[in-house]
Amino acid sequence: MWFSTRASVWRSVRRARLAVAGGVVLTVVVLMGVTAPMLAPQDPAEQNILERLKPPGFKDSMGRRHYLGTDQLGRDILSRLMYGARVSLVVGIAAVFIGGTLGLTLGLISGYYGGWVDDAIMRLADIQLAFPSILLYIAVLAVLGPGLFKVIAILGVTGWVTYGRVARGQVLSVREQEYVQAGRAIGAREARIILRHVLPNIFSAIIVVGSFAVASNIIAEASLSFLGLGVPPSVPAWGSMLAEARDYVRDAWWPVTFPGLAIMLTVLSINAMGDWLRDFLDPRLSLQD
Repeated sequence: MWFSTRASVWRSVRRARLAVAGGVVLTVVVLMGVTAPMLAPQDPAEQNILERLKPPGFKDSMGRRHYLGTDQLGRDILSRLMYGARVSLVVGIAAVFIGGTLGLTLGLISGYYGGWVDDAIMRLADIQLAFPSILLYIAVLAVLGPGLFKVIAILGVTGWVTYGRVARGQVLSVREQEYVQAGRAIGAREARIILRHVLPNIFSAIIVVGSFAVASNIIAEASLSFLGLGVPPSVPAWGSMLAEARDYVRDAWWPVTFPGLAIMLTVLSINAMGDWLRDFLDPRLSLQD
């Protein structure tokens, strides 16, 4: 069983070249974030106005190479990109964990029990969907103020709707299966049926939704940082790097280009891997193999 599953994964990976490329890019981004304190060539907050907006490959007066150039305050762009990767990945993954846990729990309760419980949870989801997400983020953060943990909290708490609706739809189908009916017939507790029989059969769909949500959260964090409502200015973040460099785009292309490329490549790589994961976990496609 283990060998056949491993062989199936390997065959699927060999066919998904775009997902492999995405995995390589994402691995590089993760390594950049993890090793930033050790491998970043400069201090990301170190400023030198005399060497501002220097092009990629510039060597400063101390003999240090700035491989991606410097920004409007003379800070090393490569170092800030590496530290910014940590912010994007932490926000993306942590918000998915919060939103996924909350949405999965509410979706399980809503789909399994139905009735007024289902109506109440789904009406709550409809109310939240009536508000544009970015406006909701801006409104809340404008009151609470910027901050990394605040961004994670607002993205996680407001992101439960997608998980909840997907989980509810899956549960409505699974709860009528024979093994669930058999569990009820022998007197198994409902909590045991939900955790042992329902949850494992819907978890793959939640994983796929979560993989795409990581990319969405990275874009949301970059957008909020661009607007000044994300992480504080003292924390390097890709969105704030774009915001700070936008006034200098006609004089220097590199302070805007490299953070934009980092966001684009990271999001594309996550989406490519999400597409592969969706296809691999789809039992109908597995039967065609």
